Amino acid sequence: MRFLNKNVLVAGGAGFIGSNLVSQLVKEEANVIVLDNLFTGDLDNIDCLDQITFIKGSVEDEKLVDQLVCKVDIVFNLAVRNIIVSTKSPKLDFNVNAGGMFNILMSARKHNIERVVFSSSASIYGNPLYLPINEIDRTNILNPYAASKLTGENYCFAFYETYNLPISIVRYSNVYGIKQNPENPYCGVISRFLNDAIEEKDIHIHGDGDQTRDFTYVEDVVEATLLAAHSPKAIGEVFNVGSGRETYINDLAKIIIDTCGNHTKIVHIDRRDIDNIRRRVLNIEKIRKTLRWIPKTNLQTGIVKTYEWLSEQKNKNKHSKLSINTKTFAVAH
Repeated sequence: MRFLNKNVLVAGGAGFIGSNLVSQLVKEEANVIVLDNLFTGDLDNIDCLDQITFIKGSVEDEKLVDQLVCKVDIVFNLAVRNIIVSTKSPKLDFNVNAGGMFNILMSARKHNIERVVFSSSASIYGNPLYLPINEIDRTNILNPYAASKLTGENYCFAFYETYNLPISIVRYSNVYGIKQNPENPYCGVISRFLNDAIEEKDIHIHGDGDQTRDFTYVEDVVEATLLAAHSPKAIGEVFNVGSGRETYINDLAKIIIDTCGNHTKIVHIDRRDIDNIRRRVLNIEKIRKTLRWIPKTNLQTGIVKTYEWLSEQKNKNKHSKLSINTKTFAVAH
C-alpha cells in the first residue's frame, strides 16, 4: 500500500476527479481529510464519507488551510473554479486557482510537507504550434482559467527552486468518467452528450465538430496523480496526463450514439467564447518513461463504463422519486 497510514489532504475532494481520488486513497488505507466548499462538489460523490474527515471550506481561507496542512504528510490540490465559471468571474477564479495554491504552498513550506501535488490543465497550451504537445512547449493563454492555472504552476516551481519544497504538477486533459454529474452545468462534454443520448434528445455540438480533444478516463487520471505524489522522480516535475489520442468531437458524438443504441440526432449550434482551442492531443512519453504510467482505458471502453454508471444513477433517481410519490399518495389518502 503506497499510502498506508499516510495523512492526506485533498482540496476539492468532493468534486468529480477529487472524489475518485479520495476513494482510491481510502482503499490504500490513507487517513484522508477533504476540504471542499461544495460550489460544484457534492458530498454524494464521496462513497466513503464515513471513512474520511470532511471540512466545508475554501482554499481561499488562509487560516483554515494552515490548520489542515499542519496535520498531514501530503496535499493534493484539486480545488478549482472551472473554465466557464472563471470566464464569468475572473477575480474569483484567481482567488481559488492561484491564491488557493499559494496558501497551500505557504503552509506546506511552514510545516515541511512531504509532497504537494497540483492539478493543472492542458488549457495552458492554448492552440499549439505542433502536435502532440510536450511539457516544454510554449504556453498560449486564451482565458482567465488558463492564466490562473499557469500562475499556480509558477508558484509551485518558485517554491521548489527557492525553498526546496517537494512539489509535483499534473496537467489533465479533458477528464471524463464516473461521478461526472451531467446535471452540473459545468460538466464535461462526454457526460453531457451521454445524458442527452440516453434521454433521446438531440446532441448539440458547438461549432462544426471538427475540433479535437484528448479525452482521459478518470481512473487513469487518479493513478497518474497518485504516482506524482508517491514517486521521488516526480519531485519538481510537471507531467502531461492524457490518452495520447486525438478525437474529433463529431466522432465522439457518433461513438456515444452507438453506445446508447438509439436514434439521437447531432445538431450543430453556434460556438461559444470559451471554444477557442481547435486541436489538442498530449505527448505522454515523459510520464510513461519517468513514472511508468500509461492510460489503461481507451475511449470506447471509458464511454461504456460512464454510460453504465450514468444509467444506473438515473434508475436510482427514478426509483427514489417513485418511492417518494408513493409515500405522499399514502399519506394524502
